[in-house]
Amino acid sequence: MKTGKQELIEKAYAAFNRRDIDEALMTFHPDVEWPKAFEGGYVQGHSQVRSYWTRQWSSINPTVDPIQFSEREDGTMEITVHQKVKDLENNIIFDGLVKHIYTVVNGL
Repeated sequence: MKTGKQELIEKAYAAFNRRDIDEALMTFHPDVEWPKAFEGGYVQGHSQVRSYWTRQWSSINPTVDPIQFSEREDGTMEITVHQKVKDLENNIIFDGLVKHIYTVVNGL
């Protein structure tokens, strides 16, 4: 049976893959800290995540599909995802499994 955290995270990934920034950000805490894997460092808050994703999608075409969820001892969620990154000419840059870690606070 899926947990509320799992459903929330699945909703965020689905919105990201559809490039629906508004729906994805509805699942994020207003003070979210998001890693800039494509550039390095972090962004904070909805407007910075929006700007980062917009820049990212102008250069690459990533999709991320969650395949395994586990809640860690500290309450964070560890998600194994199948990540595929293509350039804008549809050439595969990366295709593999990676782990993402989330902290869910107040349902976001």
